[in-house]
Amino acid sequence: MNQGKYVFAQIFDFISHYEFLKCVNKYKGDYKSHGFTCWKQFLCMAFGQLSHRESLSDAIICINANSKKLYHLGFGRTFNKSTLSRANESRDFRIYQDFAMHLILQAKQLYVNDNQLEVDIRNNVFAIDSTYIEICLSIYPWAKYRTQEAAVKVHTMLDIKTSIPEFIYITHGKVHDIKFLDLLQFIPDSFYVMDRAYLSFDRLYKIDQVNAFFITRPRKNFNYKLIKSLKVDTTSGVLADETIKLITFRVKSKYPKQFRRITYKDPESQKELIFLTNNFKLTALEITKLYKHRWYIELFFKWIKQHLKIKSFWGLSPNAVKTQIWIAISVYVMVLIVKKKLKLIQSIYEILQVLSINLLDKEPINQLFTKTELQDVKELKDNQLIMFNL
Repeated sequence: MNQGKYVFAQIFDFISHYEFLKCVNKYKGDYKSHGFTCWKQFLCMAFGQLSHRESLSDAIICINANSKKLYHLGFGRTFNKSTLSRANESRDFRIYQDFAMHLILQAKQLYVNDNQLEVDIRNNVFAIDSTYIEICLSIYPWAKYRTQEAAVKVHTMLDIKTSIPEFIYITHGKVHDIKFLDLLQFIPDSFYVMDRAYLSFDRLYKIDQVNAFFITRPRKNFNYKLIKSLKVDTTSGVLADETIKLITFRVKSKYPKQFRRITYKDPESQKELIFLTNNFKLTALEITKLYKHRWYIELFFKWIKQHLKIKSFWGLSPNAVKTQIWIAISVYVMVLIVKKKLKLIQSIYEILQVLSINLLDKEPINQLFTKTELQDVKELKDNQLIMFNL
């Protein structure tokens, strides 16, 4: 594997430069590039992510400080901050969006047999949610969220079995969560787990019409007609398993079929929770367990905010912000690919930390982790059992 390459250069051996150039050519990204290509832009931004740089200036200073190594790192020669800044502002962010989606597809193929669910099912299980990244309204007026606040919103569909994002869409903060459902192509026989913010019966009916399944929660003003009630084992926490139908004319026309209403009492918080689903095959307890795994998308958001540089942005335009987020997602998926291909037992957090301080070493990547012992870090013990306390 190692042929005298720096660790930073070795990381990029795991991805396809050819596929990246296909994305560049699709949007003519290297038109009038004057030597600073999209690939070099990607390397610079990825270096900033991997080395935990705090700003664009910080990243450029660290890169140019190693001028004798730049050729072997892939940069070629030194450059200034304005060159990278102009590239982030002007080059189409879809180049990095498409490449990130290619990396996600590559990672999915590597993790196809992985499964962290408590429920033994072969179906795909996706969690849908969004997270806000708060920013300054005076600097980012295009990202207006509230009267005196600005935010970027990252809408995400996550494969719960592998914690790999299936689809991501980036907007300003005012875009409602429900609109994200209109962008998705639902896969038959798959489960889509989401909170009550996505409760839109016409959209849920579209999921049902492609023979897919949803699991969500109702709002308080939810009116329905009871069709049938099944016997349940209350010792499991399930209080009711009912077949229901909507009765209000306006919503009944949007979802004319019957579905299930499950009532569950969380043994820890003693809180009663209600779930809606169109799946009649799984047991009520299995449905509640699948909803519990929605917590993985919250952990995903927490992880990328803590360990990737997306809470402060290195550009002012929507294009620069989206470019930074998509490259950050690419770095996250690249680390997943490295972990699987090298069969590393360390967590993603530990791998990223080790890589961050060894980027300019020439040691083979796999040897960096043969002498690294598993640490009792907080992330490995994150208590997801309290997730029902929403």
